Amino acid sequence: MIILSGDESDVLREMSLRLNLSNERLAMIFKNWQIEAIRYLLRIQPEGANSRSVWTNVNNGYNEPISRASIINFLNNMVDEGLLDYEDATGKGGHHRVYSIRFTEQEFKTRIVARVISKLLKEYPRATRTVLQSI
Repeated sequence: MIILSGDESDVLREMSLRLNLSNERLAMIFKNWQIEAIRYLLRIQPEGANSRSVWTNVNNGYNEPISRASIINFLNNMVDEGLLDYEDATGKGGHHRVYSIRFTEQEFKTRIVARVISKLLKEYPRATRTVLQSI
């Protein structure tokens, strides 16, 4: 497993990623329930969803129950990383966030790949360039 994490002092904060090369596609970076949350937000674009809607959708499509706190933390982290937007809304229970994904699915994937490659170029510039040129 390769662990990539960003420097918090960067103007454009880099996402902290855990890259598990034994998995495929988005599962190399995200947990299955996180992928379900991302797919749900992609599916309902351009509308957004509050954490309860995301939580309900994830738990309907996932075998193990995920806590609402885990969903909220994940969504807020994705906002902090610039991958999700939110609007404050009022409703039953007071104020809540309505989250929406900022990109198409392809743009989202491209952004993740760019962050991984950028980090590899920073840490291992010569080796990364050699490999990229050979692909």
